[in-house]
Amino acid sequence: MHTAMLTAAPTASRAAAPRPSAPGAQVNASLHLLSDAVAMQRRLVHAGDRLFESGQDFDCLHILHAGFFKTVNTAADGREQVVGLHFKGDWMGFDGIAHGRYGCDAIAMDTGEVWSVRYDALLAASSGRRELLGLLHEAMSREISRDRDSLLSLGTLPADARVADFLRYWADALDQRGLRADQITLRMTRAEIGNYLGMTLESVSRALSRLARCEVIRFIGKGRRELNIPDLEALSRFIQAAMAPQPRVLQ
Repeated sequence: MHTAMLTAAPTASRAAAPRPSAPGAQVNASLHLLSDAVAMQRRLVHAGDRLFESGQDFDCLHILHAGFFKTVNTAADGREQVVGLHFKGDWMGFDGIAHGRYGCDAIAMDTGEVWSVRYDALLAASSGRRELLGLLHEAMSREISRDRDSLLSLGTLPADARVADFLRYWADALDQRGLRADQITLRMTRAEIGNYLGMTLESVSRALSRLARCEVIRFIGKGRRELNIPDLEALSRFIQAAMAPQPRVLQ
């Protein structure tokens, strides 16, 4: 893995501020709290770099400061399954706490920066700072909620709605971080999206084409990886319509 690494030391602690409400402010405040409280390693990563691998000894939690990551599980027969997507402010590596080894691979999808903090150092720092312990618990809770929502989508949504929900999740994640949400670049191939959503590449392509025909999304450029979403609420309406019971045809 080609990475540039810089160690950041904690600065003097300060009183906890009220939770910010502006888009992106909460993520930035959480990152600032971490940099104040505990020493971290900052790594520059590029697309394809692996931050950690399944079976590797667990020692650190990792916080994404910039860029996008995917987490991948590998089956015994070698098949890979995308099991998670990670945006700025997301934590990675929680699955290593229980057994002392990471349970998946974390792979960068573009150029970014990751902050790594030793788990034992984080626990020691948290013992004297309740807001830091709260930050850790929040991150764990978000991870649990994200896994639950992903399972719910896979188990209940038809194919077209599953793709629309995936795009809505991506756009919402950008919006929560104060980034532009009406125009997104898909950092995953159609095959990877299908792998993540439990669909074939062809089903993903057909779903995206139907979303475009319904003018819920628009493709920008020839690569069809740049998408414009004119109205985020239209994605929600599309999902609801796809889930609505279809009228029975009388014989």
